[in-house]
Amino acid sequence: MAMKDEMKALLKSQDMCVLATCAHNRPHCSLMACTSNDEGDRVYMATLKNTQKYENLQANPSVSLLLDTRSHQGDSREKIQALTVTGTCVPMEEEAHSESVRERLLQKHPHISGLLNDSRVALLCVQVESFLLLRGALDAHFVKL
Repeated sequence: MAMKDEMKALLKSQDMCVLATCAHNRPHCSLMACTSNDEGDRVYMATLKNTQKYENLQANPSVSLLLDTRSHQGDSREKIQALTVTGTCVPMEEEAHSESVRERLLQKHPHISGLLNDSRVALLCVQVESFLLLRGALDAHFVKL
């Protein structure tokens, strides 16, 4: 399997990530429920519009995501993989497929149905620009899309 395909497969296998936003030189990290599209080049999340992360995204749409395999490796820390995704995050109000994204999030994360049905929710789409895969401390692979 090509490295880019392996990275996309890891992205698609995960349903939680850390979203890093930044505005006014102040970084902010948030644990997020997420899902990706079938191609592995977009990541979808939801947030309320009155949050720090949403405010940051309005000022600066550049983001970084961190996904990892800790929950799948048990005590075997040397096998943990971490995938850093960089991209641009855009609200999905204008996009025609926002309802299918809402359904996709709901299927993976039924526990956030209250959030997804809240009138203050914003659906977010990260358009992936690059991947950095770490396998342990020394084995790193970078791919630009």
